[in-house]
Amino acid sequence: MIHISQPSISKAIKELENQWGVVLFYRNTKHIELTDSGAIILEQAQQIVSAFHNITVQLDELSNMQTGKIHIGLPPITAVTPFAKLLRNFRKAYPKIQVQLYEYGPKKIAAAIHDGLLDIGIFTPDEHDEHYDRIWFEQDPHHVLMHPRHRLAQEAAIRFDQLMTEDFIIYTNEYRLYDTIMARCHQAGFTPRIALETTQRDLMTQMVAADLGIALLPRKLCDSLDTKEFVSRPLADPQLYLKLAFVWPKERYLSHAVQEFLQFIKKHGPHIE
Repeated sequence: MIHISQPSISKAIKELENQWGVVLFYRNTKHIELTDSGAIILEQAQQIVSAFHNITVQLDELSNMQTGKIHIGLPPITAVTPFAKLLRNFRKAYPKIQVQLYEYGPKKIAAAIHDGLLDIGIFTPDEHDEHYDRIWFEQDPHHVLMHPRHRLAQEAAIRFDQLMTEDFIIYTNEYRLYDTIMARCHQAGFTPRIALETTQRDLMTQMVAADLGIALLPRKLCDSLDTKEFVSRPLADPQLYLKLAFVWPKERYLSHAVQEFLQFIKKHGPHIE
């Protein structure tokens, strides 16, 4: 039962026949059957109905947070162990939501978010920048990473002025920490002697393992390295921290998948002030 009167159906058929200039039905006193033109229109109409049904199903799935895609940018050097665990748990909870990761320097991540190429970035935003919303989730102190035979390897903690004669293997100026390290060195009365600026973590550690300089890297990253090849020591107060946040632009449409991801982070992720 379609709850449409016979005159209404007849009128609709007549309008279609007039619009396309064809006869849709062959009628006689005993029965009605489709003409060739009517069969073509019926086939196309069935495809339209099927497509409309598929759209409805997909929109229902989307509104139920079952599907979607999220583009996230993260920096290559920093150790983001909490994020890896969060991502694993999120994928288990929402297996149909695709998460694509892109490895860029922090400044490029910020630019890609601004241009709408990324949904979320992981980096250290300016705390006073009102263009972004953020969830801080990581605060990791930096250690001095060095060769086991280094002259400072026996120190319990290392001051910046003790690094005056060292060769630095350092982040590129893509990182806010580059500026912070340079400023700390200047406060200690020297300009650091830079052996290498890089975004490649493995290259930094390989240079240290070859005793070609020291590096300042997050404690969690240092702790993951082989103690036979590396020694790491904390910096004396004041500490130098890596602070990371999930960052996204204010006042921009967020897809259902992105909204669900952010809610998942707020509920299950580690948070810092």
